[in-house]
Amino acid sequence: MELTALAVALTILAALAFLQVAVACGAPFGKLVWGGAHRVLPARLRAASAASVLLYAGFAWVLIDRAGSAPGGLARIVSWVLFGYFCLGIVMNLASRSRAERWTMASACVVLAIATLALALS
Repeated sequence: MELTALAVALTILAALAFLQVAVACGAPFGKLVWGGAHRVLPARLRAASAASVLLYAGFAWVLIDRAGSAPGGLARIVSWVLFGYFCLGIVMNLASRSRAERWTMASACVVLAIATLALALS
């Protein structure tokens, strides 16, 4: 189950990273991110999207470390922090005015929260 949860989490994080790179490069998918107010993101949100890719990479590193580490340790603590972060993401994305963002990002956060919980509990 641990490897399945890791594979699911990494797949979602990779898809989100791809989306963020696309919108950072000017792709017209802005309705899916950052509140959904812009079809094409302005420069400051493009920079934020590019930075979020680094966060996703960090999240992936923590989850990979957690899946391969012994019980306890820093990876376990940080995986619980990530679980809380993804739960907060569910709430925040459901509050978005953008229906597209509510659908895509809240759903992604639900899957990430479940996968991260499975890894945190392992």
